[in-house]
Amino acid sequence: MEKKYKVPIGPVHVGLKEPITAWLDLEGEKIVGATVRPGAIHRGIEFMARDRNPIQVIYLSERICGICSFAHVVCFLRAVEDAASIPVPPRAQYIRALVLELERLHSHMLWAGVACYTIGFDSAFHLGMVLRERVMDVLEVLSGNRVNYGVATVGGVRWDVTAELSKTVKDMVKYYKREFSPFYDVVTADPIAKARLRDVGVLTYEEAIAHSAVGPTVRASGVRADLRESSPYEAYVDFGVKAVVPQDYYGKAYGDVFDRFLVRVHEVYQSLDIIEKVMEGLPEGDIMWEKNLNKVLAYLKKAEGTGMSSIEAPRGDDTHVVHLDGGDENVTWWKVRAPTYSNAVSWPLMFKDNELADAPLIINSIDPCISCMERMLVTDASSGDQKVVTRTELLEKCREKTRRLMQNDRN
Repeated sequence: MEKKYKVPIGPVHVGLKEPITAWLDLEGEKIVGATVRPGAIHRGIEFMARDRNPIQVIYLSERICGICSFAHVVCFLRAVEDAASIPVPPRAQYIRALVLELERLHSHMLWAGVACYTIGFDSAFHLGMVLRERVMDVLEVLSGNRVNYGVATVGGVRWDVTAELSKTVKDMVKYYKREFSPFYDVVTADPIAKARLRDVGVLTYEEAIAHSAVGPTVRASGVRADLRESSPYEAYVDFGVKAVVPQDYYGKAYGDVFDRFLVRVHEVYQSLDIIEKVMEGLPEGDIMWEKNLNKVLAYLKKAEGTGMSSIEAPRGDDTHVVHLDGGDENVTWWKVRAPTYSNAVSWPLMFKDNELADAPLIINSIDPCISCMERMLVTDASSGDQKVVTRTELLEKCREKTRRLMQNDRN
């Protein structure tokens, strides 16, 4: 006899690396429907930026995400530079591209290792973590930190490529070209691993486009979408980046977890090629538009306008919009749309007709960062009803409360 259940997965779950709740409708072990509910870790970083100038907001943007910290910093800075019409020296653009690709290596290797851990392939997980250590060491040589590097600033970067760093980066590239392929072969050749990944969490080409998926998630469905190719920024215009899609390697894109693994693995090789091009073509010159911080702040205080930036973060399209109001040194408002915000919409489609045991793997397959995407959830205390409100609705509620308070004062 078939039985129907509604089972919650998360927000704290041994198989999940992010705090998210998925309510799964089950018929036996088969998932027939799903509802995803965020709301466990909203931090209000965008609001906090209103009390800070753009230099101070750099440190907030770097803490939106630990894995994509530099991607968020560069995206924020490019939005500020767009609003204030600040140029970035070519050498600084190359260094930004270098660190972005180092971070992509770090992110994809971490995800690949966690994916192996999620299916119980612990030996591959540990091998992935060992490989990831090498790029973390390079980031430490560059900035002194393994996470949150403090490299970029308005109009350039704070740290230059030294002879020591150049040698370390080149040694790292040689190491990965020698050692990463065995990890790839171990996972893709293992019949049990392939059985757990292939035809699981399928997102078709049409569904990926209709639901605005981004990054490796949309490329695994066969969509050629990569901002480094279509809208190159920083120094990427010099590198000829092409979107990595499964059909170029295997003739077909299934859009499943296995293809998401393949895309990220091949992007590791792509990042190594880009890093080599950065080191070979690194131009001479300044690394900052203006070294005097007081002059930078004085210029930003007078700047007025709205700037926007979109870059290809490891998880996909990351977009920042910043408004500067001349006469006030603080950021007027700042809006961040992280890639998880787009990719999470596709979860219910990926869950459909899969097994309950595959749910954590499907959730993790988009490489979610919930702290990047969280938005406010408002609860009606009298009825208990919950909804996600828009900015317009929230402003109207604030005005309504203000009117009530003014009426009470009159009475």
